[in-house]
Amino acid sequence: MRIKELRAMSVDALKNMLQQLTLSLSIEKRKIAATGVQSKKVKVREMRRTRAQILTLLKEKGVNY
Repeated sequence: MRIKELRAMSVDALKNMLQQLTLSLSIEKRKIAATGVQSKKVKVREMRRTRAQILTLLKEKGVNY
């Protein structure tokens, strides 16, 4: 997702998205560990980046998560 799209979202929507990304990221990491296939590395990197952007935006808005 682009940062402009994230900035337009409400705090509650950002929190929900953060929870979903955290869950999805852990599932993908387990799949990679179980199968040993590194083909989803780009997807994991993008999810980590988006998660970091959301955390930064929440911190900027003064919301403790």
